[in-house]
Amino acid sequence: MTDQNTPNATDSNFGNRVRSAVFWRSGTQILAQIIAWGSTLAVIRILDPSDYGIFAMTQVVLVFLSFLNGYGLASSIIQSEKVEPIRIRQAFGMLLLLNGGIAILQLLLAPVAAEYYRQPIIADLLRVQALIFLATPFMVLPEALLTRELEFKKPAIINLVSAIVGAVTALYCAWTGYGVWTLVYAPLAIFWSRAICLVIAVKFYVMPTFNFKGAGEMFGFGATLLASHLFWTIQSQSDIFIAGRYLDPHDLGLYAEALFLTTIFAAKFVPPLNEVAFPAYSRLQSDLSALSWSFLKAVRLIMLISCPLYFGMAVTAGPLVETLFGTKWVEMAPFVAILALAMPVMTLQILFTPANNALGRPQVTARTNMFGAVLMPITFLIGIQFGVYGLAWGWVIAFPLLTIYTFLQSHRHIGITVWDLLQSIAPGLSASIAMAAIVYLVDQSLPGMIVYARLAILVAIGGIAYTALLWILARPTLMEIIQLILRRKAPSPEEETTGQPA
Repeated sequence: MTDQNTPNATDSNFGNRVRSAVFWRSGTQILAQIIAWGSTLAVIRILDPSDYGIFAMTQVVLVFLSFLNGYGLASSIIQSEKVEPIRIRQAFGMLLLLNGGIAILQLLLAPVAAEYYRQPIIADLLRVQALIFLATPFMVLPEALLTRELEFKKPAIINLVSAIVGAVTALYCAWTGYGVWTLVYAPLAIFWSRAICLVIAVKFYVMPTFNFKGAGEMFGFGATLLASHLFWTIQSQSDIFIAGRYLDPHDLGLYAEALFLTTIFAAKFVPPLNEVAFPAYSRLQSDLSALSWSFLKAVRLIMLISCPLYFGMAVTAGPLVETLFGTKWVEMAPFVAILALAMPVMTLQILFTPANNALGRPQVTARTNMFGAVLMPITFLIGIQFGVYGLAWGWVIAFPLLTIYTFLQSHRHIGITVWDLLQSIAPGLSASIAMAAIVYLVDQSLPGMIVYARLAILVAIGGIAYTALLWILARPTLMEIIQLILRRKAPSPEEETTGQPA
C-alpha cells in the first residue's frame, strides 16, 4: 500500500514526468553547453582579456535592466493552478511594453555608462545589445507554457539549436577580426534564433491585450519576483560595477573570466534544474513532508556534484586555466582557485529559491536577495581596496553569510532543520575535502611535464579518490547516485529512514 506522504501518492506518473523533464532539460543543457564552451574556448584563445573586460562592463547594464523584463509574469503562470487565455494575452501585452521600454532605456543609458567606465566603445555596444530585449517576450511566455506542463523536450531541442547558431556566429566573428563585437553578436544570434523557434514550435500566435483588468494577482506575484530579481542583480553584478571603475580592462577581463569559469555549474546547470524543481515543488506544496524530502534529496545530490567539482578546481587551477584558455590567461589561475572555494556555498543558496517560490512565498526569496544586495556590494567595496585579489576573497567571505541568512528565512516554510541540511551536505563536502587534499599532495610530488598530461593525471586521481571516499564514508549516497544514473526506482522517504522497503 502506498503511503500518502510520499511524492508518488500525489500523481502516479508524476515522478516519471519529473525524471523526463530533468533528462531533457539538463541532458540537452549539457550538450548545448559543450557546444557553447567549445566555441567559447576557441574564441577566448583568439580575443584578448581586455575584450572580455570591456564586455563585462556592458553586461552590468544589460543584466541590471533585465530585472524588468517580466520573467515574474511567466513564473506566475507556472505557479497558478489554472490559467485562462485572457491572462496569457495580458501577460504578453505587459511583456511587450516592459521590454520595449527597457530597450529604449538602454539606448538612453549607453552614453552614461561609457562615461562612467571611461570607455567610449561601451555606448556603441550597448545600443546594439538593446535588441536582445525585443526578443524576450517571444521566448519567455511560450517556454513558460511548456514548463507549466513539465514539457521540456521542445524547449530543450530549441536551446540546442540556438547554441549551435551562437557557436557558429561566435567562431565566424572571432576569426574574421570582429574583436569585442564577437561577444555582442553571438548572444544576439542565440536570443533571436531561440525566440523564432519557440514561437513556431509552440504555435504561439497570440494577440496581446493591454487591458489588464482582473490581472492583479498575476502581476502581484510577478512584482514580488521582480523585486527579488532586482536585489539578486545588485548582489551578482556589484563586483563588476565596482571593479570596472577601479581596474583596467585587462585585469577586469581576467577576473571576469575566472568568475565565468567558476560559476559554470552554479549558473548554467543549477538554474535549469531549478526550472524543473519549481513546477515540481508547486505540485507538492500541499504536502510539506513530501516537499521537504524532495528538497533535501536535491541538495544531497547536487552537492555531491558541486563540491568535488569546485574543490578539485581550486587545487588544479594552474593546469586547468592553461589547458582551457591558453598561456596568455595563466594570470587568472589564482583568482579561479579563490573563487572556487565560494561556489559550493553559492550552489546551495540558489537551491532554496524554487522551493520558496513554489510554496507561494516569493517574499522570502526577495528578503534574502535584499540582504545579499546590501552585503555583497559592501564586501566588494572593502575588497577592492586590496585589488583584484580582495575582490575575489569577498565571495568567500560573503556567500556563507548570505546562505546562513537564506536558511534562517526559509527552513520553517520548507520544513527542514539545520541538522537535516547538514546531513544532506556532509557526504559530498567531507569526501571532496579529502579528495582535494590528495590531489594537492600528488600535484606537489609530480615532476615537470606537459600541462595537459598533468591535468589529466590530477583529474583521474581526483575522480578515483572521490569515488573511493564515497564508498568508504557514504556508501548509501553513492548507491543512490548509481540508481539514479541507471534510472531505477528511487527509495521512498520511509526506505531512506529505515533502510527497509516501505
